[in-house]
Amino acid sequence: MPPESQQPPPPWEFRRGPAAAAILLRTGAAHGLSAEACLRGSGLRPGDLGGDAGAIEARQELAIVRNLLAELGDRPGLGCEAGALHTLGTTGVLGYALLSSPTLRAAIGLALRYLALSPSFLRPALREDGGRARILLDDRDLPGDVRAFLVERDLAAIGGLLPVLFAGRLPAASAELEVRVPASPQLRAAVPVARIRFDRPRNVVTFPGVLLDEPLPAADPDIARVCRDQCRELLDRRGGRQGSAAAVRGRLLARAAAPPGMAEIAAELGVTPRTLHRRLAREGASFRALRDEVRRTLAAELLVTTGLTVGQVARRLGYAETAAFTHAFSRWHGVPPSRYRDSAARRP
Repeated sequence: MPPESQQPPPPWEFRRGPAAAAILLRTGAAHGLSAEACLRGSGLRPGDLGGDAGAIEARQELAIVRNLLAELGDRPGLGCEAGALHTLGTTGVLGYALLSSPTLRAAIGLALRYLALSPSFLRPALREDGGRARILLDDRDLPGDVRAFLVERDLAAIGGLLPVLFAGRLPAASAELEVRVPASPQLRAAVPVARIRFDRPRNVVTFPGVLLDEPLPAADPDIARVCRDQCRELLDRRGGRQGSAAAVRGRLLARAAAPPGMAEIAAELGVTPRTLHRRLAREGASFRALRDEVRRTLAAELLVTTGLTVGQVARRLGYAETAAFTHAFSRWHGVPPSRYRDSAARRP
């Protein structure tokens, strides 16, 4: 087992847009709290929460949540109030990418790939079994003092976006929700499912698997392509990748199963491989490092959020042999892929 310093960070610990934090301030204001009271100890000012171009740290958003709970009390339904204020617009470009996806399956895949652009703190995973589909929303990595609030908020936000995703025509087939928070009438009203069972061991939405491949009403391949490109660009900006490094990373991410070589990407960018190499060097990057970065990120994501075997993940990432993938993964994360997945599943 690797030492504590080598443990992977919690999956929610990424820089995120300020829209969700701004909504927390609106929630506080509705109860008479000032912006200063909501932001106390977060290192943020009200002006830091305008627009989607900026980014804040996840722990800063959690500080605002803790201020709300300290001032208003940790009561069921408070998270739903914040979640109900989320709209397609506050979700940003990722929301429009989901809306224009061809099917629910494609939208879920997109949400998993660009989870770092969402306001959610829950870790989603899709499972299919016996004609049923299950979306698991893992909250085990969340601090206990804010878990119930964040589960409520994120589920209420998802519930509000579903009618938009299906253009107001939610499928007649029933869906059920098991949730790890106390009973809340607000949550029951916010999430359009047939039944909610509270105080369960996990958060999971179950629905007929046939819905995964039903066409979405607002599907548009041109808009979807533009939104996907914008998602990659926004993710690069938040992660610090710009210029040629961002362009290379985006192309590698888009074709992870059959990653293009440096010569192919250079041709797409209209430069020679030598010029691309120099530009990457000026930005402190290299083609090999970017390729490893994309594979490292997707490998961990696929292992934790899907039911794929280690061999299937290896093939998805372009490895001809599972052994080569296992060796690379162990070099990246300090443990073999199977142990990494087991550790993530057991993490309290």
